[in-house]
Amino acid sequence: MKLTSRLTLLLATAAFGVLSLPHLAGATPSSHVWTPSTDIQSPDTFHLTYDTYIPSQSDASGSKPDTVTDLGLEAGVWPLKDKLGIEFGFDNITGYGALDDYPLYFNAKLGTPENTLFTGSPALAFGGYNFGTKHNKTNQNIYYVESAKTFDIQGFELGRLSFGWFWGNQHLLLDEDQNSSANGAIIAWERTVPEISDRLWVCVDYQGSQSGMGALAPGASWKITDKTSLLFGYVIPNNTDLAQSFTVQLDVDFSYH
Repeated sequence: MKLTSRLTLLLATAAFGVLSLPHLAGATPSSHVWTPSTDIQSPDTFHLTYDTYIPSQSDASGSKPDTVTDLGLEAGVWPLKDKLGIEFGFDNITGYGALDDYPLYFNAKLGTPENTLFTGSPALAFGGYNFGTKHNKTNQNIYYVESAKTFDIQGFELGRLSFGWFWGNQHLLLDEDQNSSANGAIIAWERTVPEISDRLWVCVDYQGSQSGMGALAPGASWKITDKTSLLFGYVIPNNTDLAQSFTVQLDVDFSYH
């Protein structure tokens, strides 16, 4: 769901040659509201995403960060049909002053769906994102491993739980004291809500660490058509020095065959 995006928040210091920023939208793999998911983009399709992150408050400096926009494109391939999938993509991210000179970020993911390894096995994924093009400015180089499993009780679906871990560039992913906080947990719960509509999806996800990567993000998505969805969410950083943000994410799939 949300073949999304996520906002990547950063803190860094000019003393180490890094721009000081409140947050940075990430080059987004298939994701939840904030965190990457185990989902892989469908084969023979492109996925176009347009995400905005709108601060709802000022940060610790007393100023409100600019709105960030992320225009991204993803593609999927399945070298082993229904068994193993690969996706890769890039994003053009703007809203960060001098960093707008290096707006291009890349991502990739390898994964398997649920029930692939054995009956009842979880989905598994290994991937990376925020591969920027400017050394020690945009190259957060975040890697992650993740599993996901759908649970139900007597035919009633409780939703899907995801657990994982990420790690990234320790020189860029810093806490409020400029100490490295470059790894943490990935946790998410998501569910389609057929009691209301099969088009409605809800999610709460969380990413650990006291760097800008750490946040809690509830959200909901409405499937406008079979290939178009619109997500509304709210991003609450673990680091209270950073501003909370609304996010609106439009996702469109289209075949290239």
